[in-house]
Amino acid sequence: MTAPVRRKPSAPEEPGLSPFGEFLVAHRAGLGALAVLAAATAAGWWLWFELAPRIREHPEAVLVPEKIELVGRAPWVRSDIKTEALRNASLDQGLPLDDPELQRRLARAFDIHPWVRQVVRVELRQPAAATIEVRCREPVAMVGVPGGLLAVDAEGVVLPSADFTAEFAAGFPRISGVTSSARGAEGSPWGDPVVEEGAAVAAAVGPDWKTLGLRECRPLTERGARRWELVAEDGRLVLFGSAPGREPAGEPTAAAKIARLRQTFKPRDEATGDDAGSKERLDLSLPPPPDKAEASPIPK
Repeated sequence: MTAPVRRKPSAPEEPGLSPFGEFLVAHRAGLGALAVLAAATAAGWWLWFELAPRIREHPEAVLVPEKIELVGRAPWVRSDIKTEALRNASLDQGLPLDDPELQRRLARAFDIHPWVRQVVRVELRQPAAATIEVRCREPVAMVGVPGGLLAVDAEGVVLPSADFTAEFAAGFPRISGVTSSARGAEGSPWGDPVVEEGAAVAAAVGPDWKTLGLRECRPLTERGARRWELVAEDGRLVLFGSAPGREPAGEPTAAAKIARLRQTFKPRDEATGDDAGSKERLDLSLPPPPDKAEASPIPK
């Protein structure tokens, strides 16, 4: 009788890998590289946080006022624009050059200075240094106010009084007849159209104030509108008419008025004419007579 054949028991099957495990096995080389990169990044961040304070305190990374160059300060400005702008904006201490807002903060600090009309550029350099270029406001006239004079530019912006000595202020034409007070601080518009128009007239006449012996412009009401009159040092009068840009139809432009003023109005020692002519007022608001030259009035 044949004995039954015994079967050898089979080894238990190994459990299969999960999808995540299969992914790890298949990409173990790449994952290892990523792990090394992550460790290096973490070490770099740790090193930066440890060293950043010392790096920022290094002289080559800190912008100080002495390393800031100001370009464009006008010769008539006596103020220290750079020192005042940095101090007023609390930027007169060491400034980290890696501050992403540094360029904008510097531009803003100089833009609000009363003498600065425009910040042209702010350039930062390494090692820590900067160049700031500005355009300054230019005084064109003095506005008569109770107790003294206030300087304005061609747009009627009030300029710093501390920069004007009595002698310096006397060299500018005077705008009289202003009854308002400046509404804002220095560097802000006066806020009165009379001052704006007077400043525009003063700017239009420009250097001819001195060469022609003129000293003052004042508003008056004629023909139902505000017009401007120029007063010479010897008392002679010139009706300038409407302010530049406000001329009604038929009135000569400011450029035509200035050209005619230069041609017909002479300083006192050059004036010619008779006694009757001295009583006339040169009227620039009307076109000149076509057939004869206009005589320059002379003082009484």
